[in-house]
Amino acid sequence: MNSYCVATYRCYDAQADFHKKAQSIAVGLTVGSWTELPAAKQKEMEQHLGLVLSVDVYEPGAAGEQADEGRYADIRIAYPDINFSADIPALLVTVFGKLSMDGKIKLTDLHFSPSFLSRFSGPKFGISGVRDLLGVHDRPLLMSIFKSVIGHDLAELGEQFYGQAAGGVDLIKDDEILFENPLTPIEKRVQVCMEAARKAQETTGQKLLYAVNITGPASRLADQAKKAIDAGANALLFNVLAYGFDTLRELSADPDINVPIAAHPALAGALYPSPHYGISASVLLGKLMRLAGADLVLFPSPYGSVVMPKEENLAIQHALATERLAEDYLYVPSGGSDGPSVSLRTSFPVPSAGIHPGLVPWIIRDFGSEVVVNAGGGIHGHPMGTAAGGQAFRQAIDAVRQGVPLADYAGSHPELKAAIDRWGVKE
Repeated sequence: MNSYCVATYRCYDAQADFHKKAQSIAVGLTVGSWTELPAAKQKEMEQHLGLVLSVDVYEPGAAGEQADEGRYADIRIAYPDINFSADIPALLVTVFGKLSMDGKIKLTDLHFSPSFLSRFSGPKFGISGVRDLLGVHDRPLLMSIFKSVIGHDLAELGEQFYGQAAGGVDLIKDDEILFENPLTPIEKRVQVCMEAARKAQETTGQKLLYAVNITGPASRLADQAKKAIDAGANALLFNVLAYGFDTLRELSADPDINVPIAAHPALAGALYPSPHYGISASVLLGKLMRLAGADLVLFPSPYGSVVMPKEENLAIQHALATERLAEDYLYVPSGGSDGPSVSLRTSFPVPSAGIHPGLVPWIIRDFGSEVVVNAGGGIHGHPMGTAAGGQAFRQAIDAVRQGVPLADYAGSHPELKAAIDRWGVKE
């Protein structure tokens, strides 16, 4: 029996026959034509034919639907694994390559056959592995971001790193626009920053991961990563969408790149925000990132300066952290075999952009404890300095864990009080 991967689309059209549209997609993206084929050829080609699984049509103003949504249909089509190689680029080109240019249609979900999914290792560390590296298992993690990195020399970068590390953060990441440059070449940058991390640890007593940005020609990325690791880097940052999911997959699978990889969402805004076009955030920044091997995935938060709707945030989180692969990732035809046993480590969700300590209760309320609180300006812009910015976040996390309102906790914690005075507390 054939195994299939299933794509779900939302297709908008005021007058289309959506059932006919679905059949056209199923045939056009697989065998190309069907009714014109002789019966003998149809039998031969049947194993390659896409199958329409369902077409659910929604009319404007229907019960439970908003009138301004327009007329649309959710279409599910199964694509035989035999048609494509077991890699994300081949799957995406099959299910959404030329279709992405065919009017108002959005790829909203993907489910994978057990045999396809079994070819992917997923995150090398995942949530539990990152926690093990840091020795932190009882609270959300805290990440900070370099700010104002272009044009700074190594001494300035090291000073900025130390300020963040001294504030008690768990992870520090490069800015995604910090590329290889003469002022802060990757080996020297890593050495300076890891020395700053060592000095900060003498004060804070805690371990820290530094995610250094891996950039350059695609053919040399693995060498860059290994160069950084040899210099002491204990994590990597990667602009996945600029290079492609399969590049992330190869980096993650490389046995010599034995550190966590944080996936940056740069370019994602060109693909997910429209309701009518592109790929849903939960697929783009959720399922495919996890499948390709991201240990941590950054995405815009629902609270800060680059806002993503909360339902999309929570869909990403679910895709990254769910253990229910059989329900959320797999497609097995009725009567079919479950196939190979599959599992994927979970990935850390990292809601980002515009985060300050007054938002911590909302982040933990919405995402739970398996989350990385990520801040840039909310740390560097603290009135008492960068180290105090990190301390204010740690105090906010402690307050939430103890069930104490931030304003009350701030009474005995000046760093948190100064942050609240500056940014407030989200009601």
